[in-house]
Amino acid sequence: MAFSLSALIPKRFRTDRVIVPVVRLSGAIGMSGPLRSGMTLANLEAPLERAFAIKSAPVVAILINSPGGAAVQSHQIFQRIRALAEENDKKVIAAVEDVAASGGYMIALAGDEIIVDRSSIVGSIGVIAASFGFPKLLERIGVERRVHTAGEKKMMLDPFQAEQEEDVVRLKSLQKDVHAAFIDLVKSRRGAALVDDPDLFTGAFWSGERAVELGLVDQVGELHTLVKQRYGKKARIKVMTAERGMLRRRLGIADRTDRISLAAEHAISVIEERMLWNRFGL
Repeated sequence: MAFSLSALIPKRFRTDRVIVPVVRLSGAIGMSGPLRSGMTLANLEAPLERAFAIKSAPVVAILINSPGGAAVQSHQIFQRIRALAEENDKKVIAAVEDVAASGGYMIALAGDEIIVDRSSIVGSIGVIAASFGFPKLLERIGVERRVHTAGEKKMMLDPFQAEQEEDVVRLKSLQKDVHAAFIDLVKSRRGAALVDDPDLFTGAFWSGERAVELGLVDQVGELHTLVKQRYGKKARIKVMTAERGMLRRRLGIADRTDRISLAAEHAISVIEERMLWNRFGL
């Protein structure tokens, strides 16, 4: 009977197979709450560093499923992935699950290669601000609101005041700047692969298959299959998970009043995130 000395070596120390670390980025970006950790750089720093620290890994994979969210957090996560890739001389594969839209697509741009499912939703390269207006509500219910400011624009776009045209103009100017930065990033990362399409930067979104044709992504594929095709049948992925945060444990030590408050905040954050997903029919 044949016997191999490699069988005596613990699996984690064997060199006969390739390990591809994977960091899964799922959910709305920047929407942290007291009962859950949203997708922020602070929450992703540790698993990203662990993934890129595996010296034997030929590549690091980023698995993305996000409808977007905060522009700054999206860009910071993108920048951190790129910085770690350069520091550790690693290539990055970005793999899209259901959706990589808006900030989710911005993070996908950190990949040297982007793969999608045929039915993934990709794009939404734009900037949005949404709110409600209640200028007559307080008067109707007999409540007097008192606000005192230093600075005439501190109440700009206040939901309990009538919308002012000059405030909307100011907001749109800000959005234009953020949008221009997003477009520049897409062009710098995707380069000549982009197709000259008038809808590309309008905030529109497409199926994964159409996104390939537009040059927004590289190919239709599936991460596990791709890893085995490139690195052999013994290759496997290793998911790098984030540590459980203290905020998630607060409910267990809070008193009844705090629990009600935490539950209410959690419900609001869930509704906000649900609205983002609903935009894409998910």
